[in-house]
Amino acid sequence: MQLGDNLIEHFRLHADQERALRKLKIETVGDLLCHFPVRYGDTAEVRGISDLKMGETAVIFGTISGLKVKKAWRRKIPMAEASVSDTTGSIKIIWFHQAYLAKMFGENSHVRVEGKVSVRHLPAGRQELYFSNPKIEPAPDLFNQAEHTLYPVYRETRGLTSNWLYHAVKKILPKLEPPQDPLPEEIIEKYHLPNLKTALVWIHTPKNPNDALAARKRFAFEEIFMIQLERQQARAESRKKAAFIIEKKAEDMEPFIKRFPFTATEAQKKAVAHILEDFRKGHPMSRLLEGDVGSGKTAVAATAAYAVATSRPKNQNFGTLQTAYMAPTEILARQHFESFIKYFSEIPSPRGNLSINIGLITGSGCRKFPSKINPNGWTDISRSQLLKWAASGEIAVLVGTHALIQKSVKFKHLALAIVDEQHRFGTAQRQKLVNKHEAVPHLLSMTATPIPRTLALTLYGDLDLTLLDEMPAGRKKIITEIVTLAQRNSAYEKIREELKTGRQLFVICPRIDEPDPTKELAVQAKSVKKEAERLKKEIFPEYEIGILHSKMKPAEKEKVMNDFKNKKLDILTATSVVEVGVNVENASLIVIEGAERFGLAQLHQLRGRVLRGTHQPYCFVFSESSSSKTLERLNALKTAKNGFELAEFDLAQRGAGELAGTKQWGLSDLGMEAVKNIKMVEAARAEAALIIEKDSHLSRFPLLAERLSSNSQKIHFE
Repeated sequence: MQLGDNLIEHFRLHADQERALRKLKIETVGDLLCHFPVRYGDTAEVRGISDLKMGETAVIFGTISGLKVKKAWRRKIPMAEASVSDTTGSIKIIWFHQAYLAKMFGENSHVRVEGKVSVRHLPAGRQELYFSNPKIEPAPDLFNQAEHTLYPVYRETRGLTSNWLYHAVKKILPKLEPPQDPLPEEIIEKYHLPNLKTALVWIHTPKNPNDALAARKRFAFEEIFMIQLERQQARAESRKKAAFIIEKKAEDMEPFIKRFPFTATEAQKKAVAHILEDFRKGHPMSRLLEGDVGSGKTAVAATAAYAVATSRPKNQNFGTLQTAYMAPTEILARQHFESFIKYFSEIPSPRGNLSINIGLITGSGCRKFPSKINPNGWTDISRSQLLKWAASGEIAVLVGTHALIQKSVKFKHLALAIVDEQHRFGTAQRQKLVNKHEAVPHLLSMTATPIPRTLALTLYGDLDLTLLDEMPAGRKKIITEIVTLAQRNSAYEKIREELKTGRQLFVICPRIDEPDPTKELAVQAKSVKKEAERLKKEIFPEYEIGILHSKMKPAEKEKVMNDFKNKKLDILTATSVVEVGVNVENASLIVIEGAERFGLAQLHQLRGRVLRGTHQPYCFVFSESSSSKTLERLNALKTAKNGFELAEFDLAQRGAGELAGTKQWGLSDLGMEAVKNIKMVEAARAEAALIIEKDSHLSRFPLLAERLSSNSQKIHFE
């Protein structure tokens, strides 16, 4: 039996099982063996029946007997019952509405029972403990083999139990041909890792906790190592390509930096210095700029674009070099377009024109600055005209959404691509922006999302990291309050006092519409539409309230945002669509409903929406849960010094798989646990870098090359 064999070659599967396996993305023997246990139970800690107590959830192993089917005396519902015995005693099992279960077990067979212990009252005041509708599975191996005290528990799905998966794996392992190990032997020996065959046995059938731990360590290291290998290979390939050499020094940037509406921080100056150094190297820059909301990332990006737009590379006889700036939403693209106008107005281009031309391209329209009609402003223009100017080099900075990488958009000499919150924008996407045989543009990727250092090193191993860990002088610290249900009224009164002074309020809700009442599993969380109605009717009837969410058309979103910016609206009720970049200086208040549903990093980003102005900002974190664990986590928003500290706290407290609210990173549970271990991440990164440095095409490691080429992991962060 080999890892690539299809499961149907070795198992007789019925339709429900085939469906369930497809849902778990298990098709081959290798897929099944890589469906690792989520945890382990320990038969050494299993309760004896005589020790069971009412109300507790327990696991027992025993022999089942006395199986019979009958109907309940009062309701006449079908039911079945049996007894399970171990060396300490026996206990009844009763199944209501599941009488068929009694036919699935043979008399005196060994079983594993898990469920809640209930009590029923018998005549003469007697009481009897029993299990009601417990989970029950045959467990012959686990019951008899004392040397295996640990039993694996797998993620299940409808039609496929953990027990079936366990026995399927047990059937495969003895017949499996020793698989070739993709990890180089020297790495296995250096880090004392089990080889692939041993690790597969230990992770599924460990004899002790140390075996299971060693196997999980090996597979965690392997996953991080393969990602690092891919990233380091991409980095090496990028450095072989040519990029425009831009000869600019820090002193050349000083006149432009003085145009900032604040004094540049030391962190910003260092970031600019790093970028200018990259520009001079001759191969494409690949840099990730991380910084809290309000730390001045856009100003750094504008400085980089200014360096490009005012350069004339040596021995290259053509006009302006160009910058493409890609934002995740139309709202943000328009906002950056307006910011760049402020930075670039009245700065002559190298051609001697009055000003550097800036364009905007989105799905709903195009604009250009400066306008021939109004030299100090912009004008709407046709898409065809903007594309013509971009292709001829007339446009020095083109801001847009993903419309920038459509085939119709061509640049004459694109030297720099700046992308906001889209870090997997790699060489392939960059190449879409340029003509064939043109140099690959430098890449500056930016994020306001706090990312733990280990995760950044893993996911963005092909990017150089720069942190903006200072805030411009004069920015006031946000006053954050954690508000329980009982404290809401007093919070609303504080908000009303601020609104009376002319300030504005964001209200963030987890949903757009109310949940469908017919769907039991629908997320019961506050919705934008209903909350806006409630606030207008019951809380703030004297104020104008608008709504904003992702399902609105771009023109509707723009109108709402403009109304909010122009103070036609006092309160904006929105989803987390405002999380990234939306800038309203007069909005100094934010309420976040259902805060326990968001990751701390996301809450921190949302809170940053009120950091744009000079007024004292306030953030009211509304929680529908009063549990001590939830409140402890939310209180970290008040105590952490910055977003990066918060992200590390979130990683440690909530678990890597829940970081930022969802499992959106493309890593397995094991891989996500691995990023908590900085030593493991750094070791995997160092080994990958060493291999690629000596052999970028992996000609000495054909198994690694094969694994990389078939690797379907899609690591992203959007």
